[in-house]
Amino acid sequence: MKFIQSVLAVALLTLTGTAIGQSSTYPNKPIRLVVGFPAGGASDVAARAVAEKMSAQLGQPIIVENKPGAASNIASDAVAKAAPDGYTILFGTISLAINGSLYKKLSYDPSRDLIPVSHLSSAPFMLVVNPSSPIKSVGDLIAAGKKADSAHPIYYASAGNGSGAHLFTELLANRAGIALTHVPYRGAAPAMADVLGGQVPLTFDNIITTLPLIQAGKLRALAVSSKQRSSAAPDIPTLDEQGVAGYDSTSWFGLFLPAGTPAPIVTKLNQAAAEAVKTPQVSATLRGVGAEPVGSSVEAFQAFFKAEVEKWADVVRRAKVEVN
Repeated sequence: MKFIQSVLAVALLTLTGTAIGQSSTYPNKPIRLVVGFPAGGASDVAARAVAEKMSAQLGQPIIVENKPGAASNIASDAVAKAAPDGYTILFGTISLAINGSLYKKLSYDPSRDLIPVSHLSSAPFMLVVNPSSPIKSVGDLIAAGKKADSAHPIYYASAGNGSGAHLFTELLANRAGIALTHVPYRGAAPAMADVLGGQVPLTFDNIITTLPLIQAGKLRALAVSSKQRSSAAPDIPTLDEQGVAGYDSTSWFGLFLPAGTPAPIVTKLNQAAAEAVKTPQVSATLRGVGAEPVGSSVEAFQAFFKAEVEKWADVVRRAKVEVN
């Protein structure tokens, strides 16, 4: 027995020493940053800006690799199954917190197979209506929603089942105790087209998309979805301010690593990401796609991600959201 214990102890020390040795020389080759969305989109633009500045911090190239499809599940699965050595990073979004409850069968577990590393940014959505709508405030919406029934529904548009607009609105309906009827579209563009055309009165959408339409008088802004007002639209109040207590939902970007990555590597990447987000170039790029720079400790982002997973699982369950 003592012999076996001695062998196990030596093996453990060897593995620990190897991990420490790898961590102390990390990184010594190029790093992959995997993005679950196509090139040219907001996630890709932000990822490339972050990668450039993190590369300067780490002294190694960071190569952005786009793996779009399946609501970012293809990219997430690839990173979850990669070697836990710090050379494959996921540029994650809010989808990662939602997909575990939205999809009945996933080939990976976002909470078990990935480590949250750094909270990069947060982007509020805007609750908007067509200007012809009699709903002129969140108070009006709540009053109308309490009276709504199958004969007199209040419709809202979204980019599809499980989309941000869908879940943000279902969370609003739940917190406000009102009835709203979902009209799913095949993408955000056709959903917004029908709101602009007056076919559907209400939707949530990214602030960077909606602001020009509000300024042109084509939409009426009711609220932002974040707990604090947005610096991009400081005159527009939050839902929390207008009676939907505690409402705080944003789209976000963050970095994730495969589970089992040594802690020193996680810390090193977190520090490099924090420095990158502070730079004027990255901050400007993030604001350009409607996101506020954040930066965080590993522990803060892990707590945030856990809370996000739990929040959206509850919304999916209550609203009985299903995707095919």
